[in-house]
Amino acid sequence: MKIGLTQLCVGADPQENLETTLPLVENAFAAGAQLVCTPEVTGFITTDANRQAAIVTSEAADVTLAALRDCALQNKRWISIGSLAVTAPEGDGRLANRSFLIAPDGQIAARYDKIHMFDVTVSETETYRESRRYAPGQRAVTAQTPLAHIGLSICYDLRFPHLYRALAKAGAEVLLVPSAFSPVTGRAHWETLLRARAIETGCFVVAAAQSGQHVQHPKPRATHGHSMVVNPWGEVILDMGTAVGVTTVDLDLAEVAQARQRIAALDHDRPFEGP
Repeated sequence: MKIGLTQLCVGADPQENLETTLPLVENAFAAGAQLVCTPEVTGFITTDANRQAAIVTSEAADVTLAALRDCALQNKRWISIGSLAVTAPEGDGRLANRSFLIAPDGQIAARYDKIHMFDVTVSETETYRESRRYAPGQRAVTAQTPLAHIGLSICYDLRFPHLYRALAKAGAEVLLVPSAFSPVTGRAHWETLLRARAIETGCFVVAAAQSGQHVQHPKPRATHGHSMVVNPWGEVILDMGTAVGVTTVDLDLAEVAQARQRIAALDHDRPFEGP
């Protein structure tokens, strides 16, 4: 299975961002990728609430979703859109941070709404309150495809190992972790957490990431980069550094069964009483 990872540094204009994203996806397909993955918030990044309100749309009207669905159809290949901010009229007025798995016929094969909200205080000058604008998802999602059984997640989910264990126990062989990690937490925790999730589950972990300085006003926003692929034994087989771009990597899914045979931890759960 050959996958492509795009590493992006999107701004606040979805159409301008597509001018970078689409050629990278097409380049990955030209290199033989069967599945191309984009990062969290592929459509746009802005720290201006008014600007976000003016940009964000429903799924049906989202230009990034429409363009990447058409790209999947034209190439007859799979695309994972790491996430898009979309309206959720069935909810409480907050948005959804939603991941999409697009099939080769251009149809949406799976949707996943980010469950864990990034409400943190990284430092005195860097705070995030994702739950103010986004409603948390309620359901874990896997997708059985001809390529692999894929488990979906988004960014801050990475810190909650029980989610990935549930995905793996449901059959997932490849775990997607599209992200827009902050530089501070990225330097400290990104690689360690990705490797831990791979080791715990015996899955490939595929993490396409945003990278670089996105905006300065009204509030700065930068991301860590280092899009990464980790094999089921916990070894990093790809680290894209910090540059915007695309690369491909081959996954041998036989390694999933091999890792789980060597250490069958997924079969060794035992009930226990709380402390």
